[in-house]
Amino acid sequence: MISTPERIKQIALFLVFVGAWEAIARAGLLPAIVLPAPSAIMARGYDLFASGEIWPHLVATTIEVLLGFALGVAAGFMFGVFVALLPSVEKYVYPYIVALQTVPKVAIAPLFLIWFGYGITSKVVIAALVCFFPVLVAVMSALHTTDRDQLNMMRAFGASRWQIFRHLRAYAAMPTIFAGIEIASVFAVIGALVGEFVGAQEGLGHLITTFNFNIDVAGVFAVLIVLSLLGTILHGLVRLVSRRTVFWIRSDRVNIV
Repeated sequence: MISTPERIKQIALFLVFVGAWEAIARAGLLPAIVLPAPSAIMARGYDLFASGEIWPHLVATTIEVLLGFALGVAAGFMFGVFVALLPSVEKYVYPYIVALQTVPKVAIAPLFLIWFGYGITSKVVIAALVCFFPVLVAVMSALHTTDRDQLNMMRAFGASRWQIFRHLRAYAAMPTIFAGIEIASVFAVIGALVGEFVGAQEGLGHLITTFNFNIDVAGVFAVLIVLSLLGTILHGLVRLVSRRTVFWIRSDRVNIV
């Protein structure tokens, strides 16, 4: 947990940054089309919410992010367990998964639009694909690092493979798995946004594209802030679940994200 003095320092640093940004913008050192003032961005954001213009797009993107995140985490966890417990599968299948992951999602996003259409499905699939690999690697790594002495002790007492997995390997793997899920929670927003940039009828990515076309830079910054808050909230919820679930790990552990 972050202590109160550290939290105050974070807030003070943020206020200094915003104040410097506002001063630079008001002094005209940079044109508004390059760097609009924070006050202008906040005013534009207020207009977007007050007019209701942003709500349909925010709801669409949130649904895409949540569904893609849930699907990617579930698939990554199940396939990670499957691969980790079957060495032959890891040997022959995992290299192809890595090869697929190295392909830029922006490059294959148009294919998903052709296969799944311009609706929500294509965005959910892209977000799930982005979330899949971090969870897969976390699960595989966690299950491979089970303490050998504890494993041998359970085998010596006649524990079955299921009992070993449930009472030892799963519990020992949970901290690493949740670290992968935290990374996936951030990637989910990126995946949904990539799909919306390539082609969408609604969503915050579609809204950013529209604002860019209209040279509404303040509107673009306002939507970016909303996206940042969406990702931060999802990541915070995952961290909260992690602290409640993996309660035996010190709360001041080194952060991965």
